[in-house]
Amino acid sequence: MPDTYVLVHGAWHTGAEMEATATHLRARGHTVHCPTLAGNNPSDNRAATGLADAVDSLAAFIDSQGLTDVRLVGHSYGGMVITGVADRIPERIKRLVYLDAFVPVDGESVMTIRKAGALPIEKMTKDGFIIPGWVRPGQSFPKDVPHPLKTFTDPIVLKNPAAAKVPATYILTVDKGKRPEDDDFYPSAERAKARGWPVIIMEGDHVVNWRQPEATAALLLGLP
Repeated sequence: MPDTYVLVHGAWHTGAEMEATATHLRARGHTVHCPTLAGNNPSDNRAATGLADAVDSLAAFIDSQGLTDVRLVGHSYGGMVITGVADRIPERIKRLVYLDAFVPVDGESVMTIRKAGALPIEKMTKDGFIIPGWVRPGQSFPKDVPHPLKTFTDPIVLKNPAAAKVPATYILTVDKGKRPEDDDFYPSAERAKARGWPVIIMEGDHVVNWRQPEATAALLLGLP
């Protein structure tokens, strides 16, 4: 039976970065959406966008499309957003998939949950945006965009106990030759494991969704 997937991008990205993986899922007959979250669309009032706005935008998209039994996949920062959406509308979600993504608890933000020594966000901020050195004009695809700081500093609000009943899977991507324990997202994978979720280790860098789209789609298709 065909499934419905919603693929949620990470920080500095838009829905376009998920399209390579989506292509392989669609080729197998599945319905796939790749929305761009509030704060990452150039037409938004982006510097003022917080985490709740990004969560609202994704929940509203699912509602506006009338989607149910959704396989909701969040990459990196997208893990924060899909967690918030599952708290809002757990009845619409068939499975959560965290693709090298944050797994927050109530009151945490990206800034408090990230692994110590990870990307020095504080040194990359300007005028309410996080702008790493790789975000620059004239890029070829994947074309990154400045990311609103508030989505990283705002704590997530989780209040719905029904969200804990939504099945979930964690995919940890680990660079070739690197130990999983040394990966920035290993603590999130360990949190997932402690919750009894299946944890899958995939060899690859952090952005397998565009560098290894066929393999990423195959993993998603193999989940229950």
